[in-house]
Amino acid sequence: MNDATRAETLLKVEDVTLVLGDRVILREVNAEIRNVIRPGLSQGQVVSLLGPSGIGKTQLFRIMAGLQKPSRGKVLVTEKALPVEAGMVGVVDQHYTLFAHRTVGDNLLIAGRQGGLPRARAEARARELLGRLKLAERWDEWPANLSGGQRQRVAIAQQLLCSEHYLLMDEPFSGLDPNMKDEVCELIAEVAALHELTTILVITHDIASAITISDTLWLLGRDPAGEDGKVHAGARVQGVYDLVERGLAWRPEVQTLPAFRDLSLELRARFRTL
Repeated sequence: MNDATRAETLLKVEDVTLVLGDRVILREVNAEIRNVIRPGLSQGQVVSLLGPSGIGKTQLFRIMAGLQKPSRGKVLVTEKALPVEAGMVGVVDQHYTLFAHRTVGDNLLIAGRQGGLPRARAEARARELLGRLKLAERWDEWPANLSGGQRQRVAIAQQLLCSEHYLLMDEPFSGLDPNMKDEVCELIAEVAALHELTTILVITHDIASAITISDTLWLLGRDPAGEDGKVHAGARVQGVYDLVERGLAWRPEVQTLPAFRDLSLELRARFRTL
């Protein structure tokens, strides 16, 4: 497990600050995702952004997706360190948004064309993704006829057609029972393995699921009060947890390990201080 190495930077958040009105939401946020190399395997990156509700995760999510401009700082994506713009990063929201009046195939063709692919290439790539996500027979199906899990898979394929390798997922475990959470964890692992450069960022407050799927955790929160009792406004990354080093990444039985329990308890304790 620990023969993995980290190579070039694929996404970088650099000194991002967000001020809305007179409120500082985010303050000097710095973080990066680097390419994980595992010999003999196609291994994408899965990073979870953890933090209590209301801490600023959604705003940081929107900034990383190019949907909102920070007051200061920048987000850079790809090995070329390009400033992020809307459409460069795929976004899967909690509703798995699809065009209801279009078939699955048409939804994906539209996404491919938005991603700059000619029609023939868009269809070939769309059919490839559906096949790998176990939905090849759903090409002519209407979204209303799909289960929630199937809609999520189509939404992921849709966004990968737009952005190719980058995917942001907003609270994918919200409202799910334990069995469904397990299925979503398996799906994220499958998607991460589609390509070496696949980079998935999951926004969540579900500690157990985040540890299960990730190779890295970012903990977002506010600084504790200083000796003078003052608290700095705005959240920033309070900790980065390398789950590869801890022996917790890519372990099917990870939730049974003592190290999993220890990290879960540590993070729960930290949540109370943020």
